[in-house]
Amino acid sequence: MHRITIVGTGFAALTAVQRLKEASPHARVTVVSPRAEFVYYPGLIWVPSGLRSGDDLRVSLKNFFRRMGVTHVAGEATGLREGGRMLDTTAGEVANDGLIIASGGRFLKKLPGIEHALTPCEGIAAAQAIRDRLRALEGGAIAMGFAGNPQEPSAMRGGPIFEFLFGIEAQLRKENRRDRFDITFFSPAEQPGNRLGPKAVTGLLGEMGKRGIRTHLGHKLKGFSPTAVTTEGGEFPADLIIFMPGMTGNAWFDNTGLPRSPGGLLAADRHCKVAGFERVYVAGDSGSFPGPDWMPKQAHMADLQAGAAACNLVAELQGKAPTKTFKAELLCIVDANDRGMLVARTEKHSLVLPALRPFHWLKRGFEWWYLRQYR
Repeated sequence: MHRITIVGTGFAALTAVQRLKEASPHARVTVVSPRAEFVYYPGLIWVPSGLRSGDDLRVSLKNFFRRMGVTHVAGEATGLREGGRMLDTTAGEVANDGLIIASGGRFLKKLPGIEHALTPCEGIAAAQAIRDRLRALEGGAIAMGFAGNPQEPSAMRGGPIFEFLFGIEAQLRKENRRDRFDITFFSPAEQPGNRLGPKAVTGLLGEMGKRGIRTHLGHKLKGFSPTAVTTEGGEFPADLIIFMPGMTGNAWFDNTGLPRSPGGLLAADRHCKVAGFERVYVAGDSGSFPGPDWMPKQAHMADLQAGAAACNLVAELQGKAPTKTFKAELLCIVDANDRGMLVARTEKHSLVLPALRPFHWLKRGFEWWYLRQYR
């Protein structure tokens, strides 16, 4: 009976559990993470408005693990030895015959004054802090933006910032407070959102114009202060800064000997296999994968990679060569609390549909459908 270890309890990790159990029902699967819970990160955008609370988005995985016959080790990965067969954790050693790393990414926090900015995708506490700051402000300047990892074009997460931007603007309007705030969107990119496609950039910037949101684009960031954002193109005021930095690999990767990309992620091939290691795979934000430069770091992509990783790991355990690849595909709804813009992109096609109310309800419906499998 093969022993398979998965690091993480995010989208990629949980998809890997299901695909492994489908392909190899008798495998002994162990999941390593600090807690046996899943946080639905796409729903964080609704925390500032009160559409969602932390408890709505935090799901215990105890019942799911019991149904799937999975053992959970409550700890953090700290290193890897013996060619990938021994995972070191804060809860002790975990031996395996096959390993899938799906422990997410880490935000780059190198800008001077970064402590003055809130990073919403750090989790529920960060989204709640944004909610509380908004409630406390009677007026002023709000700045929201994102940047990337210069060494890893794919290691960025700009989509949620657009959603927080439009959602907070709509929230302030609904509260009859919009006229008390100046909102500025900033990014070192001249065409922010270009990974979504040229049509999406036009749509996003057009939506900002309609909502009276200022833009500060194409200037390298220099740092933050409690009251301002400073770039090489000048400084502008900010009483609240919401910023999504670029991403890199987890700190524990430094103790593994696993190959890294220039941006610090785990270097994987088109089968999601980590180069030079037997039966070691990676999926989601932890990995750097071959593909188009617009390939996103998002839940949908993580699920596709996890499916390929699980299939190929089972094949290797059965003495076969890995052959499963994943499709590079971007699919998202850029939501604004009451309506959403649908964006889809593949290597052959792209689609952008304008912000409509049905897309908001479609996104909320998907949340319900997705989470019910784990409750």
